[in-house]
Amino acid sequence: MIRKLLIANRGEIAVRIIRACRELGIETVAVYSTADRDALHTQLASEAICIGDIRSADSYLNMESILSAAIATGADAIHPGFGFLSENSRFAAVCETCGITFVGPNSRVMERLGNKSEARRTMLAAGVPVIPGSEEVILSEERGRQVAAEIGYPVIIKAVLGGGGKGMRTAANEEEFAAAFRTAQKESEMAFGSREMYLEHYVEAPKHIEFQILADRYGHVIHLGERDCSVQRNHQKMIEEAPCEALSATLRAEMGCVAVQAAKAAGYENAGTIEFLLDGNGRFYFMEMNTRIQVEHPITECVTGVDLVKEQIRIAEGKPLSVKQEDVVLRGHAIECRINAEEPEKKFRPSSGTITQLYLPGGNGVRVDTAVYSGYEVTPYYDSMLAKLIVHGRNREEAISKMRSALGEVIIEGIHTNLDYQYEILNDEEFAAGNITVNFLEDFARRRETRNE
Repeated sequence: MIRKLLIANRGEIAVRIIRACRELGIETVAVYSTADRDALHTQLASEAICIGDIRSADSYLNMESILSAAIATGADAIHPGFGFLSENSRFAAVCETCGITFVGPNSRVMERLGNKSEARRTMLAAGVPVIPGSEEVILSEERGRQVAAEIGYPVIIKAVLGGGGKGMRTAANEEEFAAAFRTAQKESEMAFGSREMYLEHYVEAPKHIEFQILADRYGHVIHLGERDCSVQRNHQKMIEEAPCEALSATLRAEMGCVAVQAAKAAGYENAGTIEFLLDGNGRFYFMEMNTRIQVEHPITECVTGVDLVKEQIRIAEGKPLSVKQEDVVLRGHAIECRINAEEPEKKFRPSSGTITQLYLPGGNGVRVDTAVYSGYEVTPYYDSMLAKLIVHGRNREEAISKMRSALGEVIIEGIHTNLDYQYEILNDEEFAAGNITVNFLEDFARRRETRNE
């Protein structure tokens, strides 16, 4: 049994984990940087300890400080949340060495799946459909150009150790390849300390579909349906839905079966997501696996009734899954909007400052996951997400109406946000019709510009 859990994160996900622990009777330890001294997660946890200066490298990415905090406070487990060290296999390995339970997969599995080339090989060996791509790590532009010609243009260049859209560029032809490769590799080196790249054939205008899986140490693996994450900007998701209206029951069952197959092939344990691209002909391809809880996990909780964070903790304690595949029934439709501190009218420039007034909606089927409050200081040092607004309705039409209403109630003053932009998307005819691919926001921006001329 986990007695005391340290959350190696900040913001709304730290608050979310603290709440789950409270319900389970587990004490919590919040860690914080000097910029987050008055953050909500530090106030809600049983204990709070400062782990370093403002910079993430000096605090939330500082393994030594976090582990020292865990030892000093007697925490016997660490939950990494998402981002920061959540998919760092070295951090998971050090936790294992120190005898601290890491709430996530073991370090060996994380390392194998975190390396995109290795993950591809694992999935190919398991018979999982994979996008045609390079079978080896690409280090030079010259070799990359050769592989791109073999795969066929357009291609997407990705950092082997990448994530969050960093170290990723597309090239429509050979003329575009050199600049795209150099830019992606430079980003990869800066963000992940690695020049290792790999290439895939670029699937044009697909849907981005991810399946939520849960796996315990006894070989039980289930999926909890899918999320449509196609509304994204620069590979960063903005709006997510569950389930995906484009999937028939047959296709959902097939993709879910493959997701479970993929997790079993990797020897996976805990919560994770299998990411697919779905083309216009109903063909789907494995893209990557995320070895952590996802930002958009609440919409799966809404349609299944399963508390994913509690399940993560149960699995980490060595308990079997509390739900079987036959128990998973998708009910209704859920949508999540990410409310960010940014200015859409100025190329989504991040916004910082003090929130002078705050009102967040509630009511039947409305959920807000956030760590902000009136008087909260939004700093420029971390991710710009302020809150996640989640709604659940009987069907997609009702969920859209509910989200429009909820967005219209939100008041955040003192800083700029993307609230109005989100509201426009929810009122867009193409969005309402479900005509959504990963190119949706580009097309929406063009329609918006035409309307405003």
